Parts: sequence; C-alpha cells; structure tokens
Amino acid sequence: MKKGIFLIIALIIVLAACGNGNDSKESSSKKDDKTLVVGTEGTYSPFSYHDKNDKLTGYDVEVTKAVAKEMGYKVKFKETQWDSMFAGLDAGRFDMVANQVGINDERKAKYKFSDPYTYSKGVLVVNENNTDIKSFDDVKGKKLAQTLTSNYGQLAKSKGADITKVDGFNQAMDLLQSKRVEGTFNDNVSYLDYKKQKPNAKIKAIEGDAEQSQSAFTFSKKEDDKVIKDFNKGLKTLKDNGELEKISKKWFGDNVSEPK
Repeated sequence: MKKGIFLIIALIIVLAACGNGNDSKESSSKKDDKTLVVGTEGTYSPFSYHDKNDKLTGYDVEVTKAVAKEMGYKVKFKETQWDSMFAGLDAGRFDMVANQVGINDERKAKYKFSDPYTYSKGVLVVNENNTDIKSFDDVKGKKLAQTLTSNYGQLAKSKGADITKVDGFNQAMDLLQSKRVEGTFNDNVSYLDYKKQKPNAKIKAIEGDAEQSQSAFTFSKKEDDKVIKDFNKGLKTLKDNGELEKISKKWFGDNVSEPK
C-alpha cells in the first residue's frame, strides 16, 4: 500500500516537472518572438491606407517595415479608427502605433516614443472660394471636421470651432467638398498629397501659427525599452544611408523625415 502511494507521489512530481519545463519553454519562445502588433488606421492616405488592390500601404507602413527589417523584427498591422488607437494601445491590443502620432507633453506623460520620423506643419483646409476664413483665428463658431483626439482636433477646439467628429482625413475632405463643414485642420503633407491625387479639388490651404509637429512610433509605458532603442537605431541607420529620405521623397516629393 505504501509502495503504491510512493509511486503516485513520484508520478505527480515528474508530471509537475514536465509542466514547468513546458511553461518555461513557452515563455522563452514568446520572449524570443520579435513580432510586433502595430496599430494603424488604414484610411489615412498617404500615411496608412489601402491601394487599388486593397493592400495596406502608405508612408508610415513603409517606414515601419523598413525599420523592422533593419532590426530583425516582424510586424503585423492591426487596423482601427484613430479615436480607438490609444485605447487599443492601453489595452495591449497593439505593441506600438504607427499613424503619424504627434509628440506632445500630454502624450509623453502616458506613452513612450521613438525618435521622430516625420516633421510637418498644420494648415487649415477650406474650399477655394471661401472668403470668410482667412486665418486660423477665423474658425471660431465655424463647423470643422476633425478627429477629436488628434493634435489638430485639439487645435480646432482651442480656436473655438464647432467640431464635427470624423474618423479620418478622407472623411473630413468629403464633408468639406460637399459643404457640410467649412474646413479642417490637418498637416501640410496630407493636403499636398490630396491635391496631387485630386488636382481638380476646389480647396486651398491657409497657413497659420501651428508649430511644426514631430511624429513618432508610439509605445505603451510597459513596453521594453530595448524595443524602442532598436527602433531608434534602425531609424538612425535608415537616415544615415539615405533610405528614409528615399521613402519620404517617394511619397511626398520632399524629405519630411528631417526638420526644415
């Protein structure tokens, strides 16, 4: 009887040891898996959108892939609306965000950032025959199409605009051209790309007092600093060898990866 009990105890110990070994192996495998889930809109041309073959592409997508390849990472893109982007990062649905996230003090308190890979300046886009709006300060009480949590949404709010919520730049432009809103704040590179794609669009850009913004890859505060250091190292390599400038000029005809 005692012999049987000892055999059962020994079997339990062996099974427990095997289980611990598997857990350790699985944990090690996860640690060594250099795959990052990247949150992006997929509707924000020319940064993150679908081409005519429904393939996810854009400046941010291409830069992300180039940096990841340089540093030996794999990336898996997961699309979501802009106003759900940070909630997804907070909840751990993404490891990082690549979607022209502007660096500001409020975000730096909550998230970690890589070095910047885009430098741009905000403009106010209105219909070309609009004579009521001549400066940023003229939007008080005017209806503007904005994503609520973006830097440009905050700018519109600070200027006293009546904000119509949209999911992205293209939706804002649709509302503008159908005259359901009177304007939208966004960055100059988005405006230039839109005009390149739709040269007959009856719109114009008004420059104002918006500071030059810097966009970077965005990570949770919980993210391992090694990943961020790797991305910074990859960005520096691509800047030094001219690859980042090449990608930039492909999309914008200018180098937006360096400050002006």
